[in-house]
Amino acid sequence: MELENIFKNTDKNIQLTEDEIIYLLLTKDKDLKSLYNKADNIRRQYMGDEIFLRGIIEFSNFCKKDCYYCGIQQSNKNVRRYRMADEEIIQTCKQIEKFGQTTVVLQSGEDFFYTKEKLGALIENIKKETSLAITISVGERDRETYLYWQRKGMDRYLIRFETSNRKLFKQCHPDDDLDTRIMCIEILKSIGIQTGSGFLIGLPNEEMSDLAKDILFCSNLDLDMIGVGPFIPHNKTPFSKTLNPFKNEIYLKTIAILRLLNKDAHIPATTAYDAVNPEGRNLLLQMGCNVFMPNSTPQEYRKDYLLYPKKPCVDESVADCSLCVEGRVKSLGRTIGKGPGHSIHKKRSNASC
Repeated sequence: MELENIFKNTDKNIQLTEDEIIYLLLTKDKDLKSLYNKADNIRRQYMGDEIFLRGIIEFSNFCKKDCYYCGIQQSNKNVRRYRMADEEIIQTCKQIEKFGQTTVVLQSGEDFFYTKEKLGALIENIKKETSLAITISVGERDRETYLYWQRKGMDRYLIRFETSNRKLFKQCHPDDDLDTRIMCIEILKSIGIQTGSGFLIGLPNEEMSDLAKDILFCSNLDLDMIGVGPFIPHNKTPFSKTLNPFKNEIYLKTIAILRLLNKDAHIPATTAYDAVNPEGRNLLLQMGCNVFMPNSTPQEYRKDYLLYPKKPCVDESVADCSLCVEGRVKSLGRTIGKGPGHSIHKKRSNASC
């Protein structure tokens, strides 16, 4: 098996095998540098040099789920729970728009205080008050709810499947069901919502073959956006002492491989990578990523939305994070995207129909 032959297959959009993915995950030295360069070149060819800023507002940390690694799981009684007022969310949206962030990502735990109508009204008001694109990430809801939010102005939805291995999924999510997650993704795609999903890297007992399967499964979902991150268990959860079986380099390799297989999907450099490497997000933006997701949650709430320990930027203001991001983008010789950064993948797919 040779690296150049694998690259030729990806250039022709020939699906790689699980063994070929594992080969890429095990690359090192000169071949590893070639993998990273190839991924960055594909990113430049298909996505350009713009980095789109999508500000995350973590507007509620209530959650009905008990995921065994998550710091805001329902059973963690050490969390100070909060819900931001609608007007505070809207004012934060106005603030991030001034800092050049063209999308707001409204993220929360699975908090059913936010009914179809309540969150729909918030979406509608953000659209009236700003020109931001809106991504929602609040977990599993039904088709009628997704359609309603779409009518109110929701542009995108993000829901990760976490792992395609059913046994691993059940070990980590005792009160959840993988089929339900996948059904939500398929519903969102079927009604024309720009859909994002992804997985965690390094769940307990995960093997290299599981990671390869996740990469292939994720790529076969035909997503508009792919978000993956390292498994970092919170210290107040059942998995608090569980170690990630992989070394940090595997995170960079995974992103690069995903870019090879998903040439025109948006791939963000998510915050968690900075928790394992202070330069993590900068590195990923040179290995295939084209989206930066600054934390735009008001400072007073950040310490209460700790999904994992050592989360970066919890002591910074929205302005601090915005200026930091701008500096990081410029240091890479890249430009900040001016438009909403909608899916070009969807446009290409529609054009070919």
